[in-house]
Amino acid sequence: MAHWRRSELEGPALRIARQLLGQVLVAHGAGEVRRGRIVEVEAYLGPQDLASHSRMGPTARNAPMFGPAGHAYVFLVYGMHHCFNVTTGRGAAVLIRGLEPLGAVAACDGPGKLSRALGITTTDSGLPLDGARFAIERAAPVAPRSVVRGPRVGVEYAGDWAERPYRLFVRGSAGVSRGDGRRALPVQRG
Repeated sequence: MAHWRRSELEGPALRIARQLLGQVLVAHGAGEVRRGRIVEVEAYLGPQDLASHSRMGPTARNAPMFGPAGHAYVFLVYGMHHCFNVTTGRGAAVLIRGLEPLGAVAACDGPGKLSRALGITTTDSGLPLDGARFAIERAAPVAPRSVVRGPRVGVEYAGDWAERPYRLFVRGSAGVSRGDGRRALPVQRG
């Protein structure tokens, strides 16, 4: 299967997030290949986005966000859940929140479960999506009528940035997390 080139992952995070829906995240490790169809994402637009890790400028942790597009940015949340992001350039990234497992991969409905199932940790942060450890495999795009948009999860500190519809997911997919449970997502055409 053909993989996305890193240069194809450069651009506005919201556009890249939409394009990643339906594509396949591939992780190589421990002598095996694990794959899952991307069914839930969140876009983080860069330093101007008050919900983004890049809002305070470059740090040791968020350095991959400020590097070239097409790299992994992995961070630890709540001291126990690794979260995998695809960098899109200029301090922006797309959080991969959910996968439909392909093959013998465990449940991936949420960023922590996804990272556990694919063996992703913070040691992977900064790695290129070039096929050695990670790649995005080309697959059929998701039809617009199947895409739901709503607010991002767990970023209430970001004021009105938290309410913007930068979370996208595939309607009816078992790989979509239930979010934070505070409210139902509005259905908006993607």
